[in-house]
Amino acid sequence: MTDHPSLRSWRGNRTRRDIEAFVAAVTEGPDAVPVEERIAVFDNDGTLWSEKPMPTQLHYVVEQWRAAAELHPELAERQPYRAAVSGDFGWLSTAIDKHYAGDDSDLTTIIQALVGLTDGMSVEDYARSVEDFYRTAQHPVLRRPYSDAVYQPMIELLRYLEHHGFTCYIVSGGERDFMRPMTLSNYGIPPERVVGSAFGLTWDDTDATVRYSSSLAFFDDGPEKPVRIWTRIGRRPLFAGGNSNGDTAMLDFARRGPRSGFAMLIHHDDPDRGDTPYDAGAEKALAAASDSGYTVVSVRDDWDTVFPAPVSDAGDA
Repeated sequence: MTDHPSLRSWRGNRTRRDIEAFVAAVTEGPDAVPVEERIAVFDNDGTLWSEKPMPTQLHYVVEQWRAAAELHPELAERQPYRAAVSGDFGWLSTAIDKHYAGDDSDLTTIIQALVGLTDGMSVEDYARSVEDFYRTAQHPVLRRPYSDAVYQPMIELLRYLEHHGFTCYIVSGGERDFMRPMTLSNYGIPPERVVGSAFGLTWDDTDATVRYSSSLAFFDDGPEKPVRIWTRIGRRPLFAGGNSNGDTAMLDFARRGPRSGFAMLIHHDDPDRGDTPYDAGAEKALAAASDSGYTVVSVRDDWDTVFPAPVSDAGDA
């Protein structure tokens, strides 16, 4: 029995062997990469946990939009409030897929409404609101807490890389401060290693508080991801994982460096174990995977287990 992290939920096929071989090549022998240069970056939604039928943050804001429409019924006459009130998750999910296909018309509508929710709010109040959401919310399909909707093989990969001297970061299109309250408990990644989209911030000298403004500072997706990696980390990643068209620039940043890194693309292709299969929003990445040198991870073929056992089940074992 091993005393160090292993990839036990990964099937013992070529994908797992390729990961292990790469890690051995960059951590052992005279050509080992210095520990400080062993940087791994991972997208969040669809890479570390489930993002269908909609990203977790969208679930949170849908509840906020629904509450706003109850106070101001006229809002329900326009999107995205209409989708929130009617439960039209399809419109919301399609808006994300359209973004990955290059059409941001609906995403812009969502972002404008999203920014309005936090305008003037203190960073501490927002964190408490998000923590309250995580405490009670459940994945709408899996019917389990979001903490149990993480991908067990990816959690094992984080620990495996850390054991071999890697420092792991989250680099996501999701909003940074929405992720920070849960990344340590869900992934073992502290908030200072979370890179994501960000609302504008302002300093309120009257009560020495940082507050959100009415703007989006930046949207951390596509070409913005390597820019934010360099801004925050100051190093090119050696290992990168993503699942969508919006992750290819980050994967290329790792893959096409002075030393070729490992770039993995999660393919959601398993209809039988609770992980919604989809290619929408990942078509370009999947089509380019072979020529770009990405390792495509098949949920169906490469993962022996998808989600962790629910806490209640684990406690009964």
